[in-house]
Amino acid sequence: MRQGASAKRGEVRTRRARARRSLRHFGVAVLGVVLAGCTTLDTAPAADYRYVLLGPEGEAVVRVVTTARSCPTLEVDGRPLTLSVRMPSGTMPPRPTRGGSTAKPAVFAVTTCELRLPAGARRAAVDGVALPLPKAQPKRIVLIGDTGCAIDSGRASGQACNDPAQWPYARIAAAAAALHPDVVIHVGDYHYRDRPCPDGDAGCAGSPWGFGFDAWQADFFSPSRPLLAAAPWIVVRGNHESCKRAGQGWWRFLDPRPLDPLRTCNDPAADETGDFSAPYAVPLGIDADTQFLVFDSAATGTQPLVPTDAAYRHYRAQFEQVFALGARRPHAFFLVHHPVLGFAANARDPRHPFPGNAGLQSVLASLFPEALFPSSVDAVLSGHDHLFEVVGFASAHPAQIVAGHGGTQLDLPLPTPFPADATPAAGARVAQMLSSSRFGFATLERDGEHWSLRAWSVDGRPIATCTLRGRAVSCNPIVELPKAR
Repeated sequence: MRQGASAKRGEVRTRRARARRSLRHFGVAVLGVVLAGCTTLDTAPAADYRYVLLGPEGEAVVRVVTTARSCPTLEVDGRPLTLSVRMPSGTMPPRPTRGGSTAKPAVFAVTTCELRLPAGARRAAVDGVALPLPKAQPKRIVLIGDTGCAIDSGRASGQACNDPAQWPYARIAAAAAALHPDVVIHVGDYHYRDRPCPDGDAGCAGSPWGFGFDAWQADFFSPSRPLLAAAPWIVVRGNHESCKRAGQGWWRFLDPRPLDPLRTCNDPAADETGDFSAPYAVPLGIDADTQFLVFDSAATGTQPLVPTDAAYRHYRAQFEQVFALGARRPHAFFLVHHPVLGFAANARDPRHPFPGNAGLQSVLASLFPEALFPSSVDAVLSGHDHLFEVVGFASAHPAQIVAGHGGTQLDLPLPTPFPADATPAAGARVAQMLSSSRFGFATLERDGEHWSLRAWSVDGRPIATCTLRGRAVSCNPIVELPKAR
């Protein structure tokens, strides 16, 4: 007992020391901005973004990203409330990146402000601009993912970010906003510009890169503006938002929970903490029988995990937590960036697509060996694979929906006809398979006892419709549309 208590006190001291180092980073960052010039923030062009995030239990959080020195006032039902600083402007030191190279410092010349909306708020506005508030009974949900421009694609040249046909996320966001959704779900991978555009590549020439706000603004905030104004968002963390990549921006801008100083991704020594976070549930409105279970899989790999792996222990604890939350309501959509039960294109052997994520499957199988998920989970919503995909099963597994076609360079198409013997996981028997390797987004709409899932083109034209009844899914064939003029 004494040894356990001593070890626990040592762990607490270590965590406190890491927190102090993280806070010192903030102080150095703020001092750096002041020394760089007191007029920097005042003379910068306006870059204010206002949006609403849905966090644990559906709590609505207002966020404002501003170049101003102080946070603005939020007017809620005629009452002025001052937003608090979530994270100040500053410059974060360079971090080691993939392959051992060193990126440039992450410059955040903006302040992130926030305030949790009082329950029952009917109107909220910042600087006279009304914010989208949660609906009591939301019906139409936009599903989108993998939206950034893949300059880091590893190909000879980067994705043509300057060409709206090659990187159409702004068009997709506008088309999705035009459908007047009640909720937007982004299934992860918001930021891709972690490497510079190759010399001589006109398609991405002039693009910002790195992990600072300029890259975040180009990749996410600027093209997302109409969709941020349309509805509150539920955000899922992708592998591009892990600590070794754009995790600093994830914690600064998107995670809806109060900021934990140990989870900023500023200190590489604290990455094991920063790369994992507890799941949470977002109920679908008041007195709803359905909820969204949000799971952080940013740090998962492609190989099976074993109980001695630190990631196994983290994910095992997270799955136990999230399924306890899921047991509170009869139906749930499980939101996770990596498809557990989907397929990915295999360029080397196109007739044999890659199965679902083996790392997550290895942990889930220890809890639910037959179907990987408890009976309350009707469908898994994911991104990561750059296509649209719906998989239904003759076995007891929940349906898998992949919406990773929101703008990032697309994957190769899955084989047609799809191999009859293909399976994404041991024991999973595919009954329905629909996929499309074209840019777009999807919507989910409640229709009595079932859900209607629709896939939409870049310009907001429907290309496929599926019906979800519990775990059963049936889809009409993909519609081939004429090219837009």
